[in-house]
Amino acid sequence: MKIARRYDKENAKRRILSVCVRLFIEKGYSRTTNAEILRLADVTNGTFYNIFHSKDGILLELTEFMFSNQFGIANQLAGEHADPILLYALETSIQITLTELNENLREIYTEAYTDPQVAEFIHRKTAVELYRIFGSYLPQCREADFFELEIGTAGIMRAYMTKQCDCYFTLKRKLKRFLTMSLGAYNVPKEKQEEVISQVLQMDITATANAVMQRLFAALEMKYDFVLAEQQ
Repeated sequence: MKIARRYDKENAKRRILSVCVRLFIEKGYSRTTNAEILRLADVTNGTFYNIFHSKDGILLELTEFMFSNQFGIANQLAGEHADPILLYALETSIQITLTELNENLREIYTEAYTDPQVAEFIHRKTAVELYRIFGSYLPQCREADFFELEIGTAGIMRAYMTKQCDCYFTLKRKLKRFLTMSLGAYNVPKEKQEEVISQVLQMDITATANAVMQRLFAALEMKYDFVLAEQQ
């Protein structure tokens, strides 16, 4: 009986994740209702809350997968021996650009940076990488210091994701502003900042982010066993 119940729970979890991830991408996080999740996943209210407690629990699992995959894809695009600071600039620029390409991704990312549990995961995971990348520029700082710095730069990231680009605040201006502030926070020398920012702005970042988005959607479809609507 215990094995059967465990299987039933895992099966229900799989169905919930499949439904939720698809709906989050196709409809948006806020427009996905609990009633719709229960109906399409064919689970009871009690089963849903026993496994995830709320949509936030699903968002955390989705964020873990998305961050791992998007950065992995960026690494592949940049090349095996890419400058770590350029890679940081490319990864963050792709993430910001993704939110300009897809409004539902904008909502997923901004919600992830807002929800306390999910934001904590992002800060702790990112702080480790920041320490590795920028530690030599801030030799007096330890990983805990980078965690605190990450909270600040993540706040800038969220604010810029929330603000949609227009004819005045273009994507290039947004990326340049973000990279200037974030690289400055990590004490990267001015000459290095200008070099890296110039390299990013010379790229077709929209085409690169679009390629990342399509590969990310394909990875999500495979991971959570669903097919997105054609317009995606």
